[in-house]
Amino acid sequence: MSTAHKGFAKILRGLLSRPLPAIALFVCVVVVVSALAAPWIAPTDPYNLATVDIMDAQMAPGSHNLDGTLTYLLGTDGQGRDMVSAILYGLRTSLFVGVLAGGIAVSIGTLLGLIAAYCGGRVDAVIMRAVDIMLGFPTILVALLLLAMVGQGVDKVILALVVVQWAYYTRAVRGAALVEISQEYIEAAHCLGLPSRRIVLGHLLPNCLPPLIVISTMQTAHAIGTEATLSFLGLGVPVTKPSLGLLIANGSQFIMSGSYWIAFYPGLVLLIMLFSINIVGDRLLEILNPRLEK
Repeated sequence: MSTAHKGFAKILRGLLSRPLPAIALFVCVVVVVSALAAPWIAPTDPYNLATVDIMDAQMAPGSHNLDGTLTYLLGTDGQGRDMVSAILYGLRTSLFVGVLAGGIAVSIGTLLGLIAAYCGGRVDAVIMRAVDIMLGFPTILVALLLLAMVGQGVDKVILALVVVQWAYYTRAVRGAALVEISQEYIEAAHCLGLPSRRIVLGHLLPNCLPPLIVISTMQTAHAIGTEATLSFLGLGVPVTKPSLGLLIANGSQFIMSGSYWIAFYPGLVLLIMLFSINIVGDRLLEILNPRLEK
């Protein structure tokens, strides 16, 4: 078995060794599978006008449509869309934005962190001053300002999330890389005359992966939550590609009228998803840092 397979098996055993992380991992898997399979498992396409009947608007959970062919398990929203279908499609958007933004941010942040730690001197100072500036501003404020300037759109939201997240990865990777650079295997690599690119990518980066995996998990949850906040405020994804945040925003206007389910169920799904991701991230931190193992 390769080292990578052994590492993955260790992480999986660690996650499954405790009830709460195991349940959280199961929830995460269910969420991802449900989002990917939404077009096939959703009762209807909530954004196909041909399948949406405005006469079914604000129907309570468990209600049937007018011809009795469909049961709305979680009710319908103000436009007559099935809430189960809307949530499944909303999950797709939320996960797509969060994971893609996290992937781009981790790539940029990791590269800058490795460069800062390996080069040191002025390069390190310039990169870390930029990190300090970014981390000095509230995340949601920076994202709001960016979206106010560039406008709405999935790509615009991803850009905003990348801008506000890369600094976290840079600081984490730089800290881990500075510890590894002082190790003997890095000195041996220099003595062998290995090129800097091979040292950084082949030796330094693999040993920085444990903290990077942990912070990536946490920041993915943060990105999903930030996107939901932006969409709730009306500056996130467009109505043609609604996320859970936009579903909550659409349902908030009906809470006082008694149609609580329109905002409640998307909010509950978002809460459970973020809670599960954070539980998995906390357990990963314990697994990858034995000193924290209880």
